[in-house]
Amino acid sequence: MSQSPWARIGMRNLGRHPKRTLLTAMGLAVGFFASVVLVGWSQGLVNQMVENSTSLLGGQLEIHDAEFLPERGLYDTIGGRDGVDLDQLLTRATSDVRVVAAAPRVYAGGLVSSGNSTVAGMLMGVDPEGEVALSRFLDVLTAGRLPRPGQNELVVGTEMARQLETEIGGELVVVAPAADGSMGNDLFTLVGTYRTGLGEIDSAFAVLPVEDLQALVVLSAGRVHEIAVSTQDPWVAEEVAVAVTTAVDGDVLEAEVVPWTELNPALVEYARLASSMYGVILVIVFGLAMFGVANTMLMATYERRREFAVMLAVGTTPWGVVLSVLYEALALGLFALVLGVVMTAPVMIWWHNAPPDLTGLVGEIEMMGSVVSLTMQVEYDVNFAVMTAAALLATAVVAAFYPAVRASRVPPADILSGL
Repeated sequence: MSQSPWARIGMRNLGRHPKRTLLTAMGLAVGFFASVVLVGWSQGLVNQMVENSTSLLGGQLEIHDAEFLPERGLYDTIGGRDGVDLDQLLTRATSDVRVVAAAPRVYAGGLVSSGNSTVAGMLMGVDPEGEVALSRFLDVLTAGRLPRPGQNELVVGTEMARQLETEIGGELVVVAPAADGSMGNDLFTLVGTYRTGLGEIDSAFAVLPVEDLQALVVLSAGRVHEIAVSTQDPWVAEEVAVAVTTAVDGDVLEAEVVPWTELNPALVEYARLASSMYGVILVIVFGLAMFGVANTMLMATYERRREFAVMLAVGTTPWGVVLSVLYEALALGLFALVLGVVMTAPVMIWWHNAPPDLTGLVGEIEMMGSVVSLTMQVEYDVNFAVMTAAALLATAVVAAFYPAVRASRVPPADILSGL
């Protein structure tokens, strides 16, 4: 740019009114800051929703019988009535380096009673240690401890415990239809309560060791309904699902590996909707900023009418005048971009690594089947930052085009004669 005389003239003109130049550049810089931070926060919120939704209970992948969903039938276990070699299946399911953990689950609908209170809910059999490595809903119990296999112990949500009017150490009668046609029933001890913040989970799920639930509903040790799998990043779940499908192929017939994107399509659509709004943000922010830049450039070109008249009188073409103004606008845009990066980078780094937590002010928010803590954590998006920088420069140049054309059309004779 320094080789062009119009570029040198344009850059030099920025220093004529430094305060006006700084104020205009700050307007563009604030637009850059607002766009990048707002989109970064939106992406952080979406990522938090996805992370909470997939890691709270379900996992990023599920391996189950092809007929298991959506009815979750008691007989639809992996491998059918013959079951599977569970250890071998878990080994193959965790063979991909992107898989963090995998754990078996058994489900059964049943009744949980305490005294005169009875609650209908979902009985969920888990491997307690494996479940803690896989999901988060049992990580921190509100009271008590995890159940131990073979001891007829279970944990329930805080809302279910309230409805049953029971507490830690209380005895609960659990009744559920068994796979052999009988009615399974047994006495269990409540050893812990959990709270997820989602009423449909806290009031409906009773969790016990997988061996105890298998015994209650008469399922053999190799019969489980689901292998839940967690991955390092929820957004690679579809790729990992393909790899896990290949790894377990041949071990079980008519089983499928389903990523969270298929299990929760509403959340996927919400993430896509949020992404589609990013362009709208750019249009609104820099559309408003364009008027400020245009006003500044109109004032600047009006004050320099005699200068442009002299340039035209000595032989400068109208296009040369246009170029000088456009180069000035481009230099202004580059200056604003530098200011914007200087303003944005520290805030993005801070809010990404140590985001302010606003949960104490508004509490947790339930959205799309996920509990979201209102924090100011932002995510980096280099592609959007580059797009925002291009939008800033384009705004500066486009806003200056009309003032540049007007400057190229000043009548030299009239202006220089004082008319």
